[in-house]
Amino acid sequence: MTHNIVLVGMPASGKTTIGSLLAEKLDGYSLYDTDSIIEKTQGMTINEIFEKFSEDYFRKLEYDTIKMVCTGKNRIISIGGGSFENPDNRATLLKFGKVFYLKSDLDILYYRISQDSTRPLLQRENPRQVLENMLKKREENYKRAHFTVDTSSLSEDEIVRFIINETNSAS
Repeated sequence: MTHNIVLVGMPASGKTTIGSLLAEKLDGYSLYDTDSIIEKTQGMTINEIFEKFSEDYFRKLEYDTIKMVCTGKNRIISIGGGSFENPDNRATLLKFGKVFYLKSDLDILYYRISQDSTRPLLQRENPRQVLENMLKKREENYKRAHFTVDTSSLSEDEIVRFIINETNSAS
């Protein structure tokens, strides 16, 4: 059994930030951000992949990347907000790691992304409504994570401590 930590949640829920902090605190662990890996291997941004190819094409890249990163040990895996919707991704991540859902309040999420033009699914009219609909749709799958961390009222350090404590006690 591998000892991976998987971070799931909505765009702007803090997956990359918390993943980076965990990688700093946990000896022998490295951060694998699937969106960053895809951008590096494709030589273009997620937005460009969506525009040039399609969301389906991006989801296939995402699936392949998740399969690849889950094969190692002591990895902190931060996945894109929609990755956990795919049942195959979900099964792989739940099998090869302890999955933490970083749950955030809609208002906090919206505040964080309101000025961010790198979120392709939110580049629409009324992005707050799009975000709310997305959260309602995805929440059911996010709740399948091993642990839920309500990040709305916790500091980054408290979130990191919680994840480390749960990972250590679950080993």
